[in-house]
Amino acid sequence: MWNNQTVSVILPTYNEKDSIRSCIEGFQQTGLVDEIIVVNNNAVAGTSEEVRGTSAREVYEPVQGYGAAIQRGFLESKGDLIIVCEPDSTFLPHDILKLLSYSIDFDFVLGTRTAKEFIWSGANMDFSLRWGNYAVAKMLEFLFNTTTLSDVGCTYRLIKRKALAVMQPLFRVKGNFFGPEMMLLAAVKGISMVQVPVNYRPRVGISSVTGDRMKAIKLGLRMMWMILEFRLNAWFRADYCSAR
Repeated sequence: MWNNQTVSVILPTYNEKDSIRSCIEGFQQTGLVDEIIVVNNNAVAGTSEEVRGTSAREVYEPVQGYGAAIQRGFLESKGDLIIVCEPDSTFLPHDILKLLSYSIDFDFVLGTRTAKEFIWSGANMDFSLRWGNYAVAKMLEFLFNTTTLSDVGCTYRLIKRKALAVMQPLFRVKGNFFGPEMMLLAAVKGISMVQVPVNYRPRVGISSVTGDRMKAIKLGLRMMWMILEFRLNAWFRADYCSAR
């Protein structure tokens, strides 16, 4: 509970068997979380056994993809404030305090991993990934005249229930571009958002995306095209961001 508002945490899992239990326990230890939902997105064997016995509730999403998993979590959650976090040990549960604090003034609070002082030794945020995320974020900021942005790939974020209700009918992306899609929808729909620096640590295991340099480059280029597509369609198609 935070400021008389209930707090839900959504943890999508695919390849986080070795870190998910400690992540669940970390969020529970903050004393601020009312429910933790683990979305099993065709996760590796043994994941359910790690979740079992914790305070989390596990649900299954058969459609593969980060976006599909998060959207299932949104449907399952009941909180007024909804936190999304990857349970791979890259993020610290206690950074939830930063997101919650800014939720007093903003409806959509995003983490950013590009502040040098918060990047831990060994974290998967080298020069190209850091500045690539920064450059694409600045592109989004410039084209949509948003708040200051410095990261498009950070998956640690908070959204208020009322803002989610505006976005939810408009979600289209089921894969890795879902995070940027939320940012673009917030920009187009005038949802107040802000980015705050969060700790970024070494991952337990290998990422299916940023662990492969070529995949990361292709992802960045696809994000840039998505931003341009949103901008052009928002200008020339009045019904582009309408529920269909």
